[in-house]
Parts: sequence; structure tokens; C-alpha cells
Amino acid sequence: MSWKKTTWTGWGRVLSATGELARPERSAALAALATEGPAIGNARSYGDAALVSEGRAVIMARLDKILDFDAAEAVIHVEAGATISDLARILAPRGFLPAVMPGTGFATVGGCIAMDVHGKNHHGAGSFGQHVTEITLATGKVLTPQDPLFAATVGGLGQTGPIGSARLRLLRAKVDVMMVTERRAENLESFLDLLDESEATYTVGWIDATATGESLGRGILEEGETGAGLVPSAKRGRRVPFNAPGWALAAPVVRLFNKLYYSRVPAAGRTLVKPIDDFFFPLDRIHDWNRLYGSQGFHQFQCVVPVTARGTLRSMLEAIASSGLASPLAVLKRMGAGRAGHLSFPMEGYTLAVDFRNRTGTRGLIQELIAETKAAGGRIYFAKDSVARAEDIPGMYPELSDWAAAVNAADPEHRYETDLTRRLSLRSTK
Repeated sequence: MSWKKTTWTGWGRVLSATGELARPERSAALAALATEGPAIGNARSYGDAALVSEGRAVIMARLDKILDFDAAEAVIHVEAGATISDLARILAPRGFLPAVMPGTGFATVGGCIAMDVHGKNHHGAGSFGQHVTEITLATGKVLTPQDPLFAATVGGLGQTGPIGSARLRLLRAKVDVMMVTERRAENLESFLDLLDESEATYTVGWIDATATGESLGRGILEEGETGAGLVPSAKRGRRVPFNAPGWALAAPVVRLFNKLYYSRVPAAGRTLVKPIDDFFFPLDRIHDWNRLYGSQGFHQFQCVVPVTARGTLRSMLEAIASSGLASPLAVLKRMGAGRAGHLSFPMEGYTLAVDFRNRTGTRGLIQELIAETKAAGGRIYFAKDSVARAEDIPGMYPELSDWAAAVNAADPEHRYETDLTRRLSLRSTK
């Protein structure tokens, strides 16, 4: 297997790495690379979770085969490089879906395990790892939820070694389309009340991060249910051919866009029929959408705070709105308690995610938001982070020491470390 020296970035395009990459074509080749370095899927983590500076990493994208599908048991066995969108496309006509799907279909099964991702149904279905029944590492070791190393692997940032394949429990659903109800929320309190009261299977909210005063936290709540019927035509994906100029996300432009976007939903609400991709993976229709933030890239801040921390969310949104740094992309969701690993992000509460163009003041603002998150008893999401410091993490993740002990025992030579685990000193925690 040949290694190629390459420079690559996280999805936010702020942080980069130069190292050696290998791209195995078959599982037999992966086994030979099992101890060379960590695995990378499609590098859709925003910061440096998929970066290995001056090291080696294994790209899993071509190891994407379905190895077995048991319709009676609703279980599928797939290689770790398979993407969530491919699984959804293949399974939906057969009456199944992945039980949990993140906001991009380009995420791989291995990546979803490594981050223990959540979806729009987390309040009911829990996290991705809770539907994984078996993990086979590239070394050949097989993990089940009863194995102590399972909880260090799920949500474990790839630190127990490359994943070769996994068995997933599927959701049984007749899915041709999504029935989506959109409702406006006039401010943060009404938005959070709608999230708390919703009985929908899937919920997600767009929030106007530029709104102030009585409109602070206004937004649009989408509630979705799977359905069968006439499938509307999906819009073909478009590609962003160049980096957007700085003025494209200037504060006045973002405020105008957000005002228009909020107004597109009637005050009385409405119900729409959407293709499943349009509901689950709305940004995937725009290839390379990260270029919209310009050549300097962007940061995303994502946190989850307890349900008792509504005041913290208000304080955060006030800081974001007054900064003039917000983009149109801001998401608010309700999370349940479901999580499967020591470093799994989910906890009972509200999760807020906001994109910020990489410019003067952005890192300082995010540092303030991280401090507020920690003070409220919440945590940040490693899949999105590019700003946090090592001292920010203890306390956010009470099982950090248990995780570090497990992965250091499994990988005593630290072959699977990434730029993120080094930046945050995750494996040196006592």
C-alpha cells in the first residue's frame, strides 16, 4: 500500500494538516494498515478531528460495501466507509432507514460511530451508537456493547483504531417522502416551549441568530414524519465554484436574509411534502457549500446545555446577535439523554449550533460561548470544534479519565492520535 504526502483541511477550512494518507481498496489491505494511524471518512468534521499533522492516516471512503442485510431482524452489516446517504437511498425503498441520521449524508458509518452522532430524532431514538450491535476493528477485534472497549470506541474519536465494519439496527419505516410541518416561533421562549411540547418523531429548528430585543431567538420549527406517496422531484445538487467574497456574509446581508427566510413561513404555519434527502440532508444539495464562507473558512460552535439553562441560551444569543458575526446557519434542537460512549456529546437539554465566518473577533466570541456552556453544566461537540483549549474540557465530560485510560491501554504507543486529541490533551488527562 502506497502512502501519499497530502495537505487537507477540516470541513471548516480553518485548520489543516500535512501528512501521509493511504486509501485501501479492500478490507484485506486495511488489516495491513491497522496500526499505521487513525482512520478518516469523508473529513466532514469541521475542525481538526480528521487531521493528523506530520503523521499517517487511512482514508476509508472506498471500503463501503454492504456485507449482510437481515430484513427479518432489521440489521445491516456494513463496512465503515459506507455513507449514511447511500444507506438511506438503498434501504428506504425496502422499508428501512438508519435509525439515526446526522445532518449530512456524506458522514460515514465509521465517522458516525467515532462521534456517536445524533439526529433530528435524538429526543426519541437516542444516539447513533445506541443502535450499533457490533463493531469489528481493523485489527480483527470484535466489540459488542458488553465489551468495556465499546464505550471507548463509540464517541471515542477513532482512538481505539480504524473500524473495519459494524452491525446496525435499522428503523422499520415505509419511506417515500417526509411530511413536514413548519411553524414560526416569535422568540426564544416560545421556540423552546414548542420544542418541549412537540410529539413529532423528527424535530429541528432554524434560528435567526441576528434577531434582538423581543424577537431574540425567533425561528422556524420543522416537525417531520415519514410517509408514503407521490415523491416530489428532488432538486439537483449545485456546486459552489469559488470562494464567496467577504461582503456576501456581511452583517447587513445576513440580517436581511434571515428576515426574509423567517417570513417565508406563514404566521399560521404550513405542511409540506419533501424528499427524504431534502429533510435530513438539506445542505448536501449544495456541494462545497463551505466555500460560501470565503477563503479563510469558518468555525462552528455547537453546545448542549441542560433544560434548566434557558437563561444561558438567551445570554449566548444576545452575545451572538450583538457581535455582528453570525451567519444564516444556526440550528436549535431538543436532545434526550441517549448516549453510548464515554465521550458521547448528547445529554438531556437543548443544543445550539451556529456558524461564524473566520474573521477578527470570531475566536474570542466562541471562547466566551464555551465558557458559558461549561458554567451551565453543558458541553461542546468535538465534531464541530476548532477553538476550545485543553483546560475547557474537564468537567464537561465526567467520563474523560475512564476513556483516556481505556484508549491508552488499547493504544499505548499513541498511534491513533489526531490534531484534535493533541490540541485538547484528551489522552493525557489524569
